[in-house]
Amino acid sequence: MGPATVGELAEPFKMALPSLMQHLGVLEDSSLVRSEKVGRVRTYKLTQETMRVGEDWFVRQRTLWERRLNQLDSYLLEMKEKENGKD
Repeated sequence: MGPATVGELAEPFKMALPSLMQHLGVLEDSSLVRSEKVGRVRTYKLTQETMRVGEDWFVRQRTLWERRLNQLDSYLLEMKEKENGKD
């Protein structure tokens, strides 16, 4: 998906346009999106930096959770073996 107008972005949401514009303003202030106004039409698009930062965050989270789940798996297998050893 490429750049989108405010109207296109508002379409799937049931919210007033001023409220949506406020949300878009916050995203733009955070440098997550960039806007361009031509005449009366304002178009928004994600910044390349946004995509890179988001991708890096997901990679870190995936690595973290894979390690945690592997530790949990090892722990549960160990507990199962101890439980089977008692019988």
